Amino acid sequence: MTPPPGFPGSGLAKGLAVTLRTMTKKSVTGRYPDTQPDLAPRTRGVIGLFEENCTVCMLCARECPDWCIYIDSHKETVPATTPGGRDRSRNVLDRFAIDFSLCMYCGICIEVCPFDALFWSPEFEYAETDIRELTHERDKLREWMWTVPAPPALDPAAEEPKELAAARKTADKLAATQAAAEPEPQPEPPTADPQPDPPTTGPTGPKREGP
Repeated sequence: MTPPPGFPGSGLAKGLAVTLRTMTKKSVTGRYPDTQPDLAPRTRGVIGLFEENCTVCMLCARECPDWCIYIDSHKETVPATTPGGRDRSRNVLDRFAIDFSLCMYCGICIEVCPFDALFWSPEFEYAETDIRELTHERDKLREWMWTVPAPPALDPAAEEPKELAAARKTADKLAATQAAAEPEPQPEPPTADPQPDPPTTGPTGPKREGP
């Protein structure tokens, strides 16, 4: 029986009740690594890099409170696609590394990334015997990207994301343009029916014998 809230020593009684309930339960020990732990989908294990989305904006490195993200890049010139157009320059990623000996798993870099290039992965087996080996380069970060769990399904009554709506509108417009550009198929001329065989002259049927 739980004492009333205002009863002196009610907090102590609740704590003892929890202790007694725990003592009567059978303990289960997970024998790692033979038995892998059942982690929550949003477990903060390591950070995976989706390199194709990275634009080298350096926002994650600037916002990191531990300064544990190292990024190197260079610029390349993209020729103009139209006559008389101007050449463009784009950043090319050369190095993306995270020093997990300094990282405090705050997730700021993932939150501030404007192009969804960083994701949490539940992977946790990356211990090293040398602390200097905890700086993982982009190849390892990309491998961890494939361990990132799929996002939860959207509410069926939710509004469609603007990115998907814009992509579908563009695809429908392109399909309509291609359909209008294709020539309409011309109907094939009717084929002439084969002429029937001319009627044969002479008697038909069984031959009659004379008298």
